[in-house]
Amino acid sequence: MSDMLLELSGIELAFGAYTVLEDASFSVPKGAIVSLIGPNGAGKTSLFNCITGFYRPRKGSIRFDGREIRGLKPHHVTAAGIARTFQNLRLFREMTVLENVMSGMHCRTRAGAFAAILRTPMQRAEEAEIQEFSRECLEFVGVREGFDREATTLAYGHQRRVEIARALATKPKLLLLDEPAAGLNAGEKQQLIELIGRIRDERGVSVLLIEHDTGLVMKVSERISVLDHGVMIAEGKPKEIQSNPKVIEAYLGQEDAEAGLDL
Repeated sequence: MSDMLLELSGIELAFGAYTVLEDASFSVPKGAIVSLIGPNGAGKTSLFNCITGFYRPRKGSIRFDGREIRGLKPHHVTAAGIARTFQNLRLFREMTVLENVMSGMHCRTRAGAFAAILRTPMQRAEEAEIQEFSRECLEFVGVREGFDREATTLAYGHQRRVEIARALATKPKLLLLDEPAAGLNAGEKQQLIELIGRIRDERGVSVLLIEHDTGLVMKVSERISVLDHGVMIAEGKPKEIQSNPKVIEAYLGQEDAEAGLDL
């Protein structure tokens, strides 16, 4: 059995004549924390969208936990065990903190709409379980109060945590984080590093993140993949990526490549 949880091979994505991803291949081992980095416009979020079913590549394979998932709809990808957060917060407005997280468990519910209308014992028991698990997810990420507040009224850093809690509520095997440190201060970034480690160590969830804060990437990642203009140019351990000439040139340009990259 493969020790790779996620394997992408030969992914090609285009919008009309514009090629976004070209022969992109990389993998995420089971139990690993992996970062996907690259200059602005490299195609990182597009690659996330391919993995999660929002975009359908014209070529290539996306295997997750031994199963081909390319072409699956987003809710089927979530049900398979992949959860994500977004570069721009997407909490539900006019819903409480707890309700936002509870919404993440929709893919794991058993009682149907008919049971919900009739408020059957099975439905009531399941709703109680959902509330309990959602509260546990919130406490795990460090949100321990204000569950009944409208989620979008929280401080920005706490909204980020609520979004992560909602993703964890889907009970994923792989968590995709799209620029989770954006807008956070230095203290919040350190707390994020610790949280990502706990998600892997305590929840057994592998993590793949896109992040522009290269200092954070170096601290949290065990492997790093580098995308530039839709092409995967490097993959390896942080120290290997830090000194890779192709990576340095992609970030700094040919003239500055010899000076090194401050990752």
